[in-house]
Amino acid sequence: MIKIGCNYLSFKGAEISVDDFIDTCHDLRLDCLDFHQRAFSSTAVDYLLGLKRKCLDLGLPIGYLGVAGGFAGDADFQQGKIEEAKSAVDMALVLGAPLIRVFGWHTFETEGREPMFAALARCLGEVCAYGADKGIIVALQNHDNRNLAATGPDVLRIIKDVDHPNLSFVMDTGQWRGSPGASGEADPAVDIYRYMEQTLPYAAYVRCKFYQIADGRESVLDYERIANILRAGEYNGCISIVYEGREAEDRRVLIGKAAAHLRQVLGHSAAAGSV
Repeated sequence: MIKIGCNYLSFKGAEISVDDFIDTCHDLRLDCLDFHQRAFSSTAVDYLLGLKRKCLDLGLPIGYLGVAGGFAGDADFQQGKIEEAKSAVDMALVLGAPLIRVFGWHTFETEGREPMFAALARCLGEVCAYGADKGIIVALQNHDNRNLAATGPDVLRIIKDVDHPNLSFVMDTGQWRGSPGASGEADPAVDIYRYMEQTLPYAAYVRCKFYQIADGRESVLDYERIANILRAGEYNGCISIVYEGREAEDRRVLIGKAAAHLRQVLGHSAAAGSV
């Protein structure tokens, strides 16, 4: 059965500690959670083990650890981002998270992108090799901010270019080029749901963006359609709520509503918890 969780960035801009985030996920009766590398106040083993133990005691598997930013830049910048990703691999190993999430390559160029694809493949290949030695999978996430990994075909190309058995994919439902985003205005020439169908076979994790909940459902992205895509693709992993709405309502309440909506479209019988 598909597991429903939440990403720490759902509380971006809100004052919430990592411990409170874990407690909130437990109170909402979520199945898992995932973190961002910059959420932690320390990289010390004792600190990370404490968080791991708390998640274990509360029955909350840690799905992945996210790394900020992409690899776009000169050779020194690229190497710095490679080392940052390797550090995340080490942290994930302590936390017990099976994979880290990395971004691709941010660019405003529409032409002459071949060298960028080659450089990204080299960077991802080095991180994948390091992760393989540690037993941690490296997963690329699609993103729509002029990223090389912003469309279904481009994601497939990057996976092919890297050609490493330790590379996987995190599919973000709302981060495709042409996605409606918070404005709700999509590019009519782009079928983001087709991108999801194309890339889901490579996904180890799915991030479910929520922008606006009205009448108990997300009003920007069509999660009934997304649920059908997940079922058709026989996806049986974790889906993680990433809330980016601007409502004044308590963020914990909104995440509870998002979880309830996902349960409804997936046919889960469990009711959302309350805080």
